[in-house]
Amino acid sequence: MRKRGILMGLAGGSGSGKTMVTQRLISQLGSDRVIVVEQDSYYKNLSHLPFEQRAAQNFDHPDAIDSELLVQHIEELLRGHAIEIPIYDFTKHLRRIETRSTGPHDVIILEGILILDNPQLRELMDIKVYVDTDPDLRFLRRLRRDIKERGRSMESVMEQYENSVRPMHLQFVEPSKRYADLIIPEGGFNLVAIDLLRTKIEALLRELK
Repeated sequence: MRKRGILMGLAGGSGSGKTMVTQRLISQLGSDRVIVVEQDSYYKNLSHLPFEQRAAQNFDHPDAIDSELLVQHIEELLRGHAIEIPIYDFTKHLRRIETRSTGPHDVIILEGILILDNPQLRELMDIKVYVDTDPDLRFLRRLRRDIKERGRSMESVMEQYENSVRPMHLQFVEPSKRYADLIIPEGGFNLVAIDLLRTKIEALLRELK
């Protein structure tokens, strides 16, 4: 495939600080050059199931992701085409009817807990990054986010963490960091690592052009 863009994969456990890394890179590279694709947008559509069954799904297993569509969209972006990113409603566990049109851009940041577990996605990546953060800090961040942004109760977040988030992290997410080119402790607070990433991305862009 002839590529017209650079793809950086940004993995790490839920609440590890991936978003802060992304924000710092965008501030340094320029928002006009960078697009962010979140793996969370590509949860499979569960509209055929009642709400209780949708809520009980294991969203931290690779099978929860519509990987075929995600790979297809990343390939389209790398070819210089625009895509229609799904919009997922986390309060109802449903994919909305509307989509978000985006692309093309010079730099694509693909962000998600399971992206380094997928060999097809890894094959497309120019840079593979894993954000490594202590489990207690990740849990607290996830707790705040799910209550504030996703309308969840504290009890449901804790139950999900114990039953699926933690075991899936140990089974799929943590082992995937062996595929990373760069492991970043402290996430977006690691300014040296952010600077190294920016320098590498700019070098790849010069090579591409």
